[in-house]
Amino acid sequence: MKRILLSLALIAISYAAYADQEAYRIDDSHSFANWTIRHVASKTSGTFSDIKGKILIDRSNLANSSVEAKINVLSVNSSHAKRDEHIKKDDYLDAAKFSEMTFISNKIVATNNTEGVLTGTFTLHGVTKQISFPFKVLGFGTDPWGGYRMGLEAHTSLKASDFGFTWPLKPNPSVGDDIEVTLLIEGVRLPAEKPIK
Repeated sequence: MKRILLSLALIAISYAAYADQEAYRIDDSHSFANWTIRHVASKTSGTFSDIKGKILIDRSNLANSSVEAKINVLSVNSSHAKRDEHIKKDDYLDAAKFSEMTFISNKIVATNNTEGVLTGTFTLHGVTKQISFPFKVLGFGTDPWGGYRMGLEAHTSLKASDFGFTWPLKPNPSVGDDIEVTLLIEGVRLPAEKPIK
């Protein structure tokens, strides 16, 4: 009997935790993974605009939140079509073979009600690593179409050589190793009964 009561108590605690989470679908028309990288004597920047995924957020306890995202490498845009085609080739992103980046969070440490550090597994170019980066919840509000949205911003930096890219290792490379990343994510809240795909 005690075991049954304990099991019921654990189920109730788990349900209460999940009940406080709001589910959001990442809106790929209003979400961007912006990047900047060294090029010769300056820097080049661009974005990946095809981002899909889900966000579960607990406003009262950010540590009880999670993020899953997929970024289509083929959506790279540096505002120069010829350069974009070159970036997709095998001497850079090799998008034909590795067409997707993924991130799945496994830990969030909150520093206050709207900020924290997000940790999870990130896969790029066939290499998976654990990464951590700070984020900030920008806010919540109704949109012009009768929906409800949330926004968040995050910043991190990656080393291309950590993910198997060889261009920074060449003698006198014209493209740098350090990639600065800014994530601008907007999510659309889903009804509680609607699953996230």
